[in-house]
Amino acid sequence: MHPLEGLKVVELARILAGPWIGQSLADLGADVVKVEAETGDDTRGWGPPFIERDGDKTAAYYYCANRGKDVITADFRTPEGQEKVRNLIKDADILVENFKVGGLAKYGLNYDSLSKLNPRLIYCSVTGFGQDGPWAKRAGYDFLLQGLSGLMSVTGDPAGQPQKVGVAITDIVTGLYGTIGILAAVEQRHRTGRGQHIDMSLLDCATALMANQAMNYLVTGTSPDRLGNEHPNIAPYQVCPVKDGHIILAVGNDGQFQRFCKVINRTDLATDARYSTNSDRVAHRDTLTPAIEDSLANWTMTDILAALEDATVPAGPINTMEQTFQNPQIQHREMHITPEGVPGVRGPWVFSDAELKLEKTAPMLPKSD
Repeated sequence: MHPLEGLKVVELARILAGPWIGQSLADLGADVVKVEAETGDDTRGWGPPFIERDGDKTAAYYYCANRGKDVITADFRTPEGQEKVRNLIKDADILVENFKVGGLAKYGLNYDSLSKLNPRLIYCSVTGFGQDGPWAKRAGYDFLLQGLSGLMSVTGDPAGQPQKVGVAITDIVTGLYGTIGILAAVEQRHRTGRGQHIDMSLLDCATALMANQAMNYLVTGTSPDRLGNEHPNIAPYQVCPVKDGHIILAVGNDGQFQRFCKVINRTDLATDARYSTNSDRVAHRDTLTPAIEDSLANWTMTDILAALEDATVPAGPINTMEQTFQNPQIQHREMHITPEGVPGVRGPWVFSDAELKLEKTAPMLPKSD
């Protein structure tokens, strides 16, 4: 059994945030039909690398967000294309789209039009800035939203440039929040019998993502600064150099700090009043960090990580993607999948009484439709 078995989804979305919603719903068992222009989703050409099969050459980027879907092509500019989409929507449960605000109204494919055709339709719109407000008409891109949301202001070395995250995190988190919103609307529909319009904004989601950093500002009125790999509220919680590389040290409480000091033979740090509590350690990180780095300089990664594991002090390596997929825990959890012989990463849900739907890879673009 698949959790969302029986739900029909129509996806009028491209690039990443909207397709991530569609892929999440497909993994959970929904039947997802993706509608693309005859030229295909832009990400089909976002390579290398490319995946070639049966005469089709599509970028790996497209495959990362479109697993498990069927695909048709339609030209919304034509009456025939509009009718093709409306026929899909007549009995659909969910529609996902990421056109500019008002972009589908001229084709009769906006929520007001389609809710008359199908009052039970849950219609999720994904835009950069939402359906209203002074910036609603602007286009939104992940990189820009990482800057606008404040994420880049707290990411990177304080001596260097503000840095973006290494994946399109605002697109991904919008996809996840969008999926949550859709499933909440499905639950509400059980009680009301009605669908509704869900307005997802990349800027809203990226701002919500700021979590403790946002709260730190709202409580103090002071914008947090970049701290590199250090944590604004916890110490020591950072990347530390060792003899043959770097490790992550994530000491989250006073007991862990005491055990860490014992492992590295620095009981003087454990008894120093400047480092007695987490707040003390945050206040005196300028002296604590050099002392820790000096003590770790002669440890190898393997030895220190083993010693910290034995002492139940949180620490870990900084893996490459190759090392990640060689990790025995990742292999045991079967995160690497190969539907139809194509590599992928499964959705990270494990149910006690249901299974994910992982038989199909991303669809090839139809040669004609």
